[in-house]
Amino acid sequence: MLSYIFIVQGFIHQYNMRSAGFLLLFISLSIQLYESRNTPTGDTPLFPTGNTPTDDIPDRLKVTARSCRELRKKHGKTKDGLYYLLSINNEIYQTYCDMTTDGGGWTLVASVHENNIKGKCTAGDRWTSQQGNDANCAAGDETWANKVIFGTPEAATYDDYKNPGYFDIRGKDIAVWHVTNDYEVRFWKVASVLRYHTKTNFLTLFGGNLYNLFKKHTLKYGAGACSTDKGISIPIVYDVGNEMSTTELYGQSVRGDFDPGYVTFRVFNSFTEAFAMCSGVRPKGCFAQYYCIGGGGYFPYTFCTDFAFLGANNGATNGYGASKDLIQASVLIFYR
Repeated sequence: MLSYIFIVQGFIHQYNMRSAGFLLLFISLSIQLYESRNTPTGDTPLFPTGNTPTDDIPDRLKVTARSCRELRKKHGKTKDGLYYLLSINNEIYQTYCDMTTDGGGWTLVASVHENNIKGKCTAGDRWTSQQGNDANCAAGDETWANKVIFGTPEAATYDDYKNPGYFDIRGKDIAVWHVTNDYEVRFWKVASVLRYHTKTNFLTLFGGNLYNLFKKHTLKYGAGACSTDKGISIPIVYDVGNEMSTTELYGQSVRGDFDPGYVTFRVFNSFTEAFAMCSGVRPKGCFAQYYCIGGGGYFPYTFCTDFAFLGANNGATNGYGASKDLIQASVLIFYR
C-alpha cells in the first residue's frame, strides 16, 4: 500500500491538483487493487491458528445446542463447567452446565445475589426493584417476567445473573443451589449450603420456564392475598441438605410457618406483599417475608430488597431472620 501512496504523492506534485476528479478516481482504483490483493480468501481461518487460547472456540461454536440437556444427550458432553448455547434467535451465550447431578443436563439460567441486605430496593436489587420502594412501581423491575439479561456466569456468586435461557429454554424441572458468595465456578458444588431439584415436570404446566410462570402469575403488591394465595409449591429432591437442615437455615420464630421439602413460587404475606420464590419450603402461614426472596417492587410494611426480611436478625436464627449461611449465599437457578 505504501507504493501507492508514493505514486499518488507524485501525481499530486506533477499536476498540482489540476484534475481533482481524475485524482479521486485514481486513488479509488488504487485502493481497490490493494484490497483485492490482500483480502483473505475462503481458505483463511476465521480464528487464529496455532498454539493460541482460541484454538478450541470453533469446535465449541459448531455445537449449536439449545440447552445443557441437549449438549449431554446429543453431543455427549459429561463434564461440569462453562459451555456455549444457542438461543432460538441464534444468539450465542455462555453459561454453566451441571452435567452430573441426577443424570446431568442442568442449565444455569439465573442467580439472585443480595449485595446489600439492609438496602431498600436500591441499585443491585434487580429481582425486586432498583427504583426504590415506590407505590407507583408496585411490580418493581419485573425481572422475573421480562427478557432483560445481565451479568456473566463466572460472576454468578458475585452479582445477579440472568441469561437468554431463562425465557428461551423449555424445560420440565428446576434445580436450585445456594452457593456461598464470591466462590469461583469450579468450587460451586463444594461451596453449596443447600442444593436440590424437582422431578415432577411442573414447568410443562407453565410454558417450560419461570418467565412464563410469572407472566401468568403476576408479582405485584396487592395482586393476591395470603389467605387465598399460598403459592405454587413443588416437592424437591435434596442433593445437599435435608428437611431438617433446611428448617435450621431459617429463624426459630418462623419455623412453624412453613413445611420444608418444597420450592414455592408467587407467594403473598399478610400485607399482600408479593414474593417470587420460597427456597426449600412451602408456606403454611403468612410470614413469607422471613423465608422468601424477590418479588414485586413495593413493600410498605416489611423490607424491600432481593432477600426480603431474611436479614432481620443479622444472620442469627434465634428470632425471625435467616442464618448467615443463607443470607451470604447466592441462589442459582437451573432448568432441565
